[in-house]
This record gives sequence, structure tokens and C-alpha cells, in this order.
Amino acid sequence: MSHAPDHGRDHWPRRLVAVTPVLPILIVSALVLFDLIGGSGMTWVPLLATCPALAATTCGPRCVVLVGLLAVALSVVLGVRGGAPGTELAIALAALTVVTLACGLTSVLRGRRERVLAAVRSVAEAAQHALLQPIPATVGPFRVAVRYSAAAAEARIGGDLYALVSTPYGVRLIVGDVRGKGLPAVGTAALVLGVFREAAHDEPDLLAVVARIERSLARNLGSDDFVTAVVAGYPGEGQLEVVNCGHAPPLLVRDSVVVPVDPDRPAPPLGLRTLSGETPTLQVLPFADGDQLLLYTDGVTEARNHAREFYPLAEGLARHTSDEPTRTVTALHDELLAHVGGRLHDDAALLLLHKPKAAGAPVPRSPSTTARMDCCSPQIG
Repeated sequence: MSHAPDHGRDHWPRRLVAVTPVLPILIVSALVLFDLIGGSGMTWVPLLATCPALAATTCGPRCVVLVGLLAVALSVVLGVRGGAPGTELAIALAALTVVTLACGLTSVLRGRRERVLAAVRSVAEAAQHALLQPIPATVGPFRVAVRYSAAAAEARIGGDLYALVSTPYGVRLIVGDVRGKGLPAVGTAALVLGVFREAAHDEPDLLAVVARIERSLARNLGSDDFVTAVVAGYPGEGQLEVVNCGHAPPLLVRDSVVVPVDPDRPAPPLGLRTLSGETPTLQVLPFADGDQLLLYTDGVTEARNHAREFYPLAEGLARHTSDEPTRTVTALHDELLAHVGGRLHDDAALLLLHKPKAAGAPVPRSPSTTARMDCCSPQIG
């Protein structure tokens, strides 16, 4: 109960600053000071019209009208004090009145647009939570951290996708990137995630999950559309299964050493299998206590700085690796933004999977990989 009054006292000064037309008041004060010093009469009066115009950029219509009335009153004082002709003073007051009314209307329209934008943002946030469902910090034996940034800041969502679910067949996850941008890319991402979440619970074989997604995309995508993705699963045997469909290789961290998990045989992106005739492979990685796996989209590795240099993700991960996935991912994201100068030009997603080290755990094996060919027929799933 005692925190509510404190909360109000902490924030009312900031609210007062937000609605106070500081710049117009400073301009008015400067003009009055110049007139008092120089006695210039009507010389500075036209500049008072800037006061309601500036107030309209940040304040509501009531505040704009008050600033306009203040400017009109000061115009009368300055004109009378300087002995200005009545006609000249009347013209100046009429101009100030018209400018004030126009700025008040502008403020009303700006307020309406801001309310519409706020409503659109709330819808975008709801869509983001429905599409990219929040991932808990702990899933099964793993600690997880996710960071996602859409290139269109107002949209909040884009063509990158991720999901992590706990199933009867262990923890399964996907990170992918839809070709293209805008609403079509968002629709494709929603399709992929919906099929993945359903198939991950139904299919005991990870390659069958990928096959389900492939068939769904083949029915719904155009000939030029596709999705790159990495689908991974942890069946609970100290091993991690990885299927890479034309996506950037995940980064395996073991004993502070970063190793890219390159596919043994390149596979086409999802949606293009019928054109290439190639099928993905299933890689099996030893994944012991203390190991980490970073999955990401090309918006991270293809981010360029002013010198047109790509962001070195593997080096950044080696610098920032810690036992706290959230700290690692946050540090990577902050460094990425600093690399590009504060604004990303493509959607970017980071998902870090960490298996905490247990007391007395054996020394993990080297990060070698083995592969199993796709044994699934097209009819599976």
C-alpha cells in the first residue's frame, strides 16, 4: 500500500516535463529579454509565431492554445511599449492567432495518429506473442535465452522464426529465416511454426518433423519462396540431433572453444526439396554438461558496420560466453547493435541452449559429429 504514493511522487516530475513546452517558453523569455535590452518594439514579434508551432510537436491542443495566448499577450505588450502603429500590431496579432489555431489543429491530428500507432503496436505485440511464443528460461535439462529484433521497429515481428518445445521425444527447437519481408514473410513464419509445434509432439523421428514442414510448405508456398532453418532435438541420451536445411551452421561451445556445426552434406532450404531432389541429413552431436549451442539467423552474421565488415559472431561468442545464457545473448545483441551503429537492417534472432554442468560431471568428448542419412520416405508423417 505504501508503494503507490511513492510511485506517484517518483513520476510526476517526469510527466510535468513531458507536457511542459520548454523550448517555446525559452524562446519567449529570450525575445522579451532582447526587447528589454534593445527596446526594438515590433522587431521580435514575428518570431513569437514559432512558439505555438514548436508546442504543437510535443504538446496537446490545450497547451498549444495557452502558448499562443501567451505569445499574443506578449505581442501586445511589446507593440504598445515600442509605440508600434495600430495597423501593424493588428496584423501581427491576427497572424499569431491564425498560426495558433492551425497549430492546435495539427496537435489534435498528431494525437489521433499517435493513438492509432499505439493501437497498431499493441496488435503487433499480441501477434508477436502468438507467433513467437515466449520461451521459459529453463526447458527440460537446458537453460535457454532468446533475443529477437525486427528490422521494422514499429512492426515488432518479421520473417525470422524460432520455437522450443518439450515433447515426449525430448526437447525440440527450430530457428529459421523466411525469404522476403513484410506480411507474406510473417504468414510463412506462422505456417512453419504451427506445423513444427504440431509435428514435434507427433513424430518420434526428427527427420519426420522436417518432412512434415516440407510438405506443408510445398502446398502453400510459391515456386520462388523458401525457408532456411535448423531443427534440433535432444532425445535425452546426452546427444543432440541437428537437421540443417540451408541455414547458417549453429555454433557449439565446449570448454570456451567455439566450433561451427557444418552439415556433412548440404541440404536445400525448406520448400525447395522437390526442385533439387536432395534430402537433409541428421547429425548427431555429443552434448554433455557444460556445452552450449547458439542458433541464429543471417541478420546477425550479415550485419555490416560502416566499413562494410560483417559482424564476427563466432569471435563475439568466444568473448562473451558465460554460464548465464541471458547474459551471453544480451552481450552479443548489444555488441551487434554497436557494430551496425545502433540500427539493424534485417531481422535478427539469437537462441542459446545451455546444458548446465553438474557436479562431478565427466570430461566431455570432442565436438565431432556423425551423420545418418534421411531414412524417411516421402510418405512418412
